Amino acid sequence: MTAGPVLPDVRDLLATAPPHRTVDLPGLGPLDVRDSGDRGDDRPTVLLLHGWTASADLNWCTAYGPLAERYRVVAWDHRGHGARGLRTGRSTGIDDLADDAAVVAAALGIDRAVAVGYSMGGAVAQALWRRHPGLVDGLVLCATAAAFGVTDADRRDFRGIARGIGPARLLEAVGLGTAAWRVARWAGDRRAGRATGLSDPDLDRWAWDEIRAGVLSRVLAAGADLGRFDATAWLGGVDVPHAVVACTRDDIVDPARQEALATAMPATVLHGIDTDHAACLARPDLFVPALAAAVGDVTGS
Repeated sequence: MTAGPVLPDVRDLLATAPPHRTVDLPGLGPLDVRDSGDRGDDRPTVLLLHGWTASADLNWCTAYGPLAERYRVVAWDHRGHGARGLRTGRSTGIDDLADDAAVVAAALGIDRAVAVGYSMGGAVAQALWRRHPGLVDGLVLCATAAAFGVTDADRRDFRGIARGIGPARLLEAVGLGTAAWRVARWAGDRRAGRATGLSDPDLDRWAWDEIRAGVLSRVLAAGADLGRFDATAWLGGVDVPHAVVACTRDDIVDPARQEALATAMPATVLHGIDTDHAACLARPDLFVPALAAAVGDVTGS
């Protein structure tokens, strides 16, 4: 029998991750940001934009070290997500998350950066380029698509996500946010027909702790808005270097849509990896080299 991939020791990875620093965002308040720092050289900056329900550490822990060797690495939990994401701001949509990225960059004195997005973070990166083109030097889009609510089944799922926002708010209002997350996980596992978890129980437990640290109602609001996101009408106008990392056995974002995303842009470099949507955590042996190559393609470094 062939041995499976060696899963990462998260403690070792986070011990060498970029340190946290707190930045004050006008109108939003303080936010803890991972920032490997400006070393006074010309190394490019990459903004790491994580996926739906995840945290920055959950999404990027395997990539922090390799990227920080060559770039200034900046990452944070999206509003409502993880233990450190903003709890302020009126709404939690894709455009809001893109605007947050621009405000974070400004607070750190970053004039230009490459936006690197995973899954929902890929939609945020696309929106960031459209809304703040003066900031974005390049795009690296991983395990993501130009549109998510495409089929009738997709739209039904996203409507279900939207219907959960109100009940989650009610549970949170009476101090039952943890119970709301338990219900959400049960519903998700039931719909998938299986328990969704990694093969390593300790890693799975840590991943679940990172997810449920978020505010469920706000996470659901981001997911509902993701169902409305559609960049297909304007992606052909992308005028910065861009690359796509596609998971060819993705069970969340159809691989055909990931390839369509690459085709929709003018001059995409496509890196395919033979794995599923959990590649960033469960298959760093495949994901991290492809990500590093894609960022290198875009930055020319």
